[in-house]
Amino acid sequence: MSNVAPFPAMRPEHDAVIPSWNEEHRLLAAIRGGDRSAAEELVDRTYSSVFASMCRLCGDRELASDLTQDTYRKAWEALPGFNGQSQFFTWLYRIGYTTFLNHIRRPRLMKSLDDENMPEAPDRSPGAEEILGNAEEAEHLREAVLRLPEDLRFTVTAHFWGGLAVKEIAAIEEITTVAIRKRLHKAFSLLEQALGGNVEEERQ
Repeated sequence: MSNVAPFPAMRPEHDAVIPSWNEEHRLLAAIRGGDRSAAEELVDRTYSSVFASMCRLCGDRELASDLTQDTYRKAWEALPGFNGQSQFFTWLYRIGYTTFLNHIRRPRLMKSLDDENMPEAPDRSPGAEEILGNAEEAEHLREAVLRLPEDLRFTVTAHFWGGLAVKEIAAIEEITTVAIRKRLHKAFSLLEQALGGNVEEERQ
């Protein structure tokens, strides 16, 4: 870790502008050289996307903020092992998703998934409009998604809430894009059953 820039202060007020592949490699090289300004820039440019993903997963903006902080801390600790074969945000999303799962798997927190008083975070994802016919049913959709089998749940949340392309998810899961599309199709079938047919499958 001695050659990696220190974990920067979080500045969530900045909008996310995911850097291009070449720019990302430049920033990562600078971070590994100890450049703190490059570390701050990379956080600034990915924070909003990570935070939005956590909001969609947990439905609570305050909790999402805590999970986002934890995600970046874990990412910084693991950064020396990041090989750059995937985009930084793709790798970051997987860390955030695992951080969220570790949180809800604590027995005392599992009840929060069915808490009628849980705050509902606004969903700004264009993909959500394609999946959900009625925005008022967003919370029901979130709960149904979280009840999917693990492989389907990750695929759906990564694609629609994390904004990852099918090929990026396939690379993470080390399976084919055809297998990922089959997962999505199966997930939609299960969600249609859970939501009474209110889910419209995205046509790729």
